[in-house]
Amino acid sequence: MKYSILFLFLLFSFCNFEVTAQNKPIVVENADNFDVDELQMPDAVLLTGNVLVRHEGATLRCNKAYFFKKENYIKAFGDVVLNQGDTLHLNSDYAEYAGNLKQAFATGNPILRSPEFTLTTDTINFDRNIQQAYYKNYGKIVNKETTLTSKSGRYFANEKKFRFLTAVTVTNPKVVIKSNHLDYYSNSGHSYLLGASTVTSKEDFIYTEKGFYDTKKNIAHFLRKSYIKYKDRKIDGDSLYYDKNREFASASHYVKITDTINKGVVRGHYAELYKAKDSMFVTRKAVAVSLMENDSVYIHGTRLMLTGKPENRIIRAFKNARFFKSDMNGKCDSIHSSTKVGLTKLIGRPVIWNKKNQVTGDVIHLIADLETEKIDSLKVLNNAFIISKDTIGTGYNQVKGLNLYGKFKDDKLHDVTLVKNTEILYFMRDDKDELIGINKSVSSKINLILEDSKIETITQYDRPEGQMYPEKELPENARRLRGFIWREDEMIKNKDDVFPEDELKWDEIARKYREKAEKSSDKPIAVRKETSEYDKNVKKGK
Repeated sequence: MKYSILFLFLLFSFCNFEVTAQNKPIVVENADNFDVDELQMPDAVLLTGNVLVRHEGATLRCNKAYFFKKENYIKAFGDVVLNQGDTLHLNSDYAEYAGNLKQAFATGNPILRSPEFTLTTDTINFDRNIQQAYYKNYGKIVNKETTLTSKSGRYFANEKKFRFLTAVTVTNPKVVIKSNHLDYYSNSGHSYLLGASTVTSKEDFIYTEKGFYDTKKNIAHFLRKSYIKYKDRKIDGDSLYYDKNREFASASHYVKITDTINKGVVRGHYAELYKAKDSMFVTRKAVAVSLMENDSVYIHGTRLMLTGKPENRIIRAFKNARFFKSDMNGKCDSIHSSTKVGLTKLIGRPVIWNKKNQVTGDVIHLIADLETEKIDSLKVLNNAFIISKDTIGTGYNQVKGLNLYGKFKDDKLHDVTLVKNTEILYFMRDDKDELIGINKSVSSKINLILEDSKIETITQYDRPEGQMYPEKELPENARRLRGFIWREDEMIKNKDDVFPEDELKWDEIARKYREKAEKSSDKPIAVRKETSEYDKNVKKGK
């Protein structure tokens, strides 16, 4: 049955003014032709040519549409454009819109556009009540230089946010992000990650299970089971900050930095790394662990600085510096160690213990063989002093001089020469370890040969002066050379002993931080103020 154009005009004029108690009707503003065919499409009006309808702030344009007045429903065909204000536009070949539900469905090459992004997929649903659009099949989102692909996704128009709960890939010129749970803000480019996620670039690789990434500035913050991996270095920490443009990273709580080539490790509870400069700063129970000939060397300082590539690396330990090796340990105010020349300087009231021998002086140099990486020799500059306990009694064997030069054999001090104003006090014993006497003398130079940390031979040069005293004839107050200080209570007994007691507090602080973080491990990072106020700050020029 066909109706006249005049009748249809009057019909839709009436529709324009009809308002129900709950739902406003769809308003037809324009169509070149209005037709009713009860046989082909009962209860529907066929609109063709430049169709334009409105509904509560939204407009729909198309070439052809069926309008179901009773259901307040429309089916649109050909060049369909659904606009919500001037910010959200949905284009497709076919669309349906339910006025009572305020829900739209679009298929046939649908494209959802805003000033920030373009979404293409095979089907898009849009719920205007909650201002959300979603798709359940493969979709592609282009946001300026960033592209996102995912099997499914949901867009929150009020927040300008996409949420992906299936495999999503974010690609921009610098990084590729992959995750199964990601919130992406189209205006700011901010990404919030939850669950196993990776960030990959040509230069590095990042793994996290909870994090934030700014795809515009390439700045990130990772919180759970996270690490950053460079070509020759891996950084672990409970909290990681990352700035790709500056090639900078910082880490807090249970920090571990691994040299993947030389297998060295640096630990602490706070670290800063500058990749371009090959440098790092570590503090809060900091320790550097280096592998040397099947043994590990532990170096601690209140602050550690490592600079340079592995073949030319310099390690600096500041304030209350300590080191431990199975056959040697020591402490001082600061340590400066260079891998290029194999020189380690102990500065500021240094002391080392090599087996049973204590060595002190104003400055101590340990020199390593660059080929074997074993400690080869020793220099003590100014006020050199060697002390070891007598094997049987309570006395101390002592040798002192201005400077000391020593050679190691099998990691033990073997050949020692002291020069200028040298003195010696030594408990001489026979093969049965019975005391022969106490040798106390001075000379210009002394050479000692040690075997198994015991003095085997003593050679004094240039008219030595002194004598052998029977034990009873040398009083106790004369059995210690000037400058004698026995520092056994400061000895570093094991690798854990390199940490002073006041450094142990950082373990407890890190433990509490981790426990608190674990309680919210299944929740994304709270949305940052810089994300929620991004548009406001852009308008202000921030």
